[in-house]
Amino acid sequence: MGLFSGLLGNAANIEKDELLTKYGKLFTDSEQVEVGFKLIRDTFIFTNKRLIIIDVQGLTGKKVSYFSVNYKSITRFSIETAGSFDLDAELKIWISGEQNPSIAKKFNKKVDIYEVQKILAEYTL
Repeated sequence: MGLFSGLLGNAANIEKDELLTKYGKLFTDSEQVEVGFKLIRDTFIFTNKRLIIIDVQGLTGKKVSYFSVNYKSITRFSIETAGSFDLDAELKIWISGEQNPSIAKKFNKKVDIYEVQKILAEYTL
């Protein structure tokens, strides 16, 4: 991921092997990583069972929050594709009981936002 893209807050793909090495302790035995994205210091991972958001906090980054969302808790989601002048695509996810999107992430043009939508649709519909 380029520095400029990272500073803008756009996510880029992470290899599955890297996710398994770094976050292997988070996954159950029957859980498989579908795809993961890096957003500056934060990471979010789509598995076959849930969405995991890893939020690195503080100046040193030693404090980390792990947020797990079961796919059946997701009531709806939307994607917005990148345009000619808009350099990023956007994903919004609503969790049951929430009126506003609980999760909103931006992706750079290297990420196939349709693939992200396909994974969510596969597990939430």
